[in-house]
Amino acid sequence: MSLIRVLLAIIFPPLSVIGKGCGSFLIVLLLTFCGWVPGVIAALVILNNPN
Repeated sequence: MSLIRVLLAIIFPPLSVIGKGCGSFLIVLLLTFCGWVPGVIAALVILNNPN
Protein backbone atom coordinates (compact mmCIF):
# COMPACT_ATOMS: atom_id res chain seq x y z
CA MET A 1 0.00 0.00 0.00
CA SER A 2 1.75 3.11 -1.22
CA LEU A 3 1.31 6.64 0.02
CA ILE A 4 -0.17 7.73 -3.31
CA ARG A 5 -2.86 5.03 -3.12
CA VAL A 6 -3.72 6.03 0.45
CA LEU A 7 -4.08 9.68 -0.56
CA LEU A 8 -6.25 8.66 -3.51
CA ALA A 9 -8.37 6.54 -1.17
CA ILE A 10 -8.99 9.60 0.97
CA ILE A 11 -9.62 12.02 -1.91
CA PHE A 12 -11.49 9.79 -4.39
CA PRO A 13 -11.84 6.18 -3.17
CA PRO A 14 -12.89 4.43 -6.43
CA LEU A 15 -9.82 5.70 -8.28
CA SER A 16 -7.49 4.13 -5.73
CA VAL A 17 -8.84 0.57 -6.21
CA ILE A 18 -9.16 0.59 -10.00
CA GLY A 19 -6.20 -1.79 -10.29
CA LYS A 20 -7.81 -4.36 -7.97
CA GLY A 21 -10.57 -5.34 -10.41
CA CYS A 22 -13.96 -4.29 -11.64
CA GLY A 23 -15.85 -5.73 -8.66
CA SER A 24 -13.82 -3.82 -6.13
CA PHE A 25 -14.20 -0.64 -8.15
CA LEU A 26 -17.99 -1.00 -8.34
CA ILE A 27 -18.35 -1.78 -4.63
CA VAL A 28 -16.26 1.22 -3.60
CA LEU A 29 -18.08 3.43 -6.11
CA LEU A 30 -21.46 2.38 -4.71
CA LEU A 31 -20.32 2.93 -1.13
CA THR A 32 -18.91 6.33 -2.07
CA PHE A 33 -22.26 7.34 -3.53
CA CYS A 34 -23.92 6.27 -0.25
CA GLY A 35 -21.46 8.33 1.72
CA TRP A 36 -17.86 9.40 1.49
CA VAL A 37 -16.72 7.73 4.72
CA PRO A 38 -17.91 4.19 3.82
CA GLY A 39 -16.17 4.51 0.47
CA VAL A 40 -12.90 5.55 2.12
CA ILE A 41 -13.09 2.70 4.63
CA ALA A 42 -13.83 0.12 1.93
CA ALA A 43 -11.00 1.42 -0.26
CA LEU A 44 -8.51 1.25 2.60
CA VAL A 45 -9.62 -2.28 3.49
CA ILE A 46 -9.29 -3.44 -0.14
CA LEU A 47 -5.88 -1.79 -0.48
CA ASN A 48 -4.69 -3.37 2.77
CA ASN A 49 -5.68 -6.87 1.59
CA PRO A 50 -2.65 -8.54 -0.06
CA ASN A 51 -4.81 -10.69 -2.37
